[in-house]
Amino acid sequence: MARELKENSRQSYRHLETFVPKLDEADSDMSNLRKEFHSLLGQLKFSDIDINDEGELNELYTLLSENYVEDGKFRMDYSHELLRWALGPPGYRKQWHLGVRATVESKDKKGKLLAFIAAIPITVRVYSQTVKMVKIDFLCVHKGRRSQKLTPGLIKEITRRVNLAGISQAAFTAGITEPKPIAQCRNWHRSLNPRKLINVGFSNLKPRMTLPLAVKFYNLPDTPKTPGLIPMETKHVNAAFKLLTKHLTQYDLVPVYTKEEFAHFFLPRPKVVYTYVVEKDGKVTDFISFYSLPWSIMNHPKYKMLHCAYSFYNVATSVNLVELVNDGLILAKKEGFDDFVATDFMENKGFLEKLRFDMASANLLYHLCNCKCPDMKPQRVGLVLQ
Repeated sequence: MARELKENSRQSYRHLETFVPKLDEADSDMSNLRKEFHSLLGQLKFSDIDINDEGELNELYTLLSENYVEDGKFRMDYSHELLRWALGPPGYRKQWHLGVRATVESKDKKGKLLAFIAAIPITVRVYSQTVKMVKIDFLCVHKGRRSQKLTPGLIKEITRRVNLAGISQAAFTAGITEPKPIAQCRNWHRSLNPRKLINVGFSNLKPRMTLPLAVKFYNLPDTPKTPGLIPMETKHVNAAFKLLTKHLTQYDLVPVYTKEEFAHFFLPRPKVVYTYVVEKDGKVTDFISFYSLPWSIMNHPKYKMLHCAYSFYNVATSVNLVELVNDGLILAKKEGFDDFVATDFMENKGFLEKLRFDMASANLLYHLCNCKCPDMKPQRVGLVLQ
């Protein structure tokens, strides 16, 4: 079974509990919003992070790569390109990329970046209601500053900034059960390079299985089976956008993309996002997509990086979904990925066991802040919070 990495930094999302209402509570009042910054104790200050400034982006990369999610063997390693993709969709706001810096006397120095949180604009349909909200992500505090309890201050300040823009709803995923989640899903892992995964301790051999048998068990064909499967280009955006929009109507928790947002998130970018379409007689009939999320391997004599592909959205209308996703596994392996991750929401359960995915040990819990709705089964969830 694939190893489930501990997400220690994400446990801090429990401070959002006060923003999550019960179904019988009254709507929150936004008429008396605080206009000034919340204060921070000690030699600290809030700072907007400009992802288009190479220096500031590198500061953010360093903070996350050294302090975000790790378990002693593996550490999440967002690249600069991946951060720009995730944090910079159409309509993003620089002031919603919120950092905390150490204050310094010299005016020409910014001060070391010690913490960060992001609010990313997203439109979501929850059952029959379409809501403009934000995705809360990348909550990270420097290991040496966690005793200073910066997380509550970060959450209060990002909430204030988002509220001032007229938005009071937010979505996030975490491994915590308080506040109560709207949905409970599970990630599954499909080994693409079992020899490496087992060697570094990311995966374990199944009972009574040797390493040669594992390599054979997870082996994939060299080339995809589906005719007409090609990387998506700009000319395919309109058709693929309509295909996904129609597909998402069958679920109860989904993003509502504009065409510009779709192009941003799905047009292929090297080492960031991969999208393939099935083109037949000039028409797009199917597509599959996945994005990259690498992990650095700590203290291993041979391997330094673990390359994981995460399933994004798949739409199969002219081919079998199992065959389409299997082609996606083949393409991901050809791109050098070691592991392929998919969540058991939407119609994904239909291919997970058939394609030899292994279930992870921890749940992926969906939380909505200030958005009242009853619990939702995984197969009704269609929102990927990458």
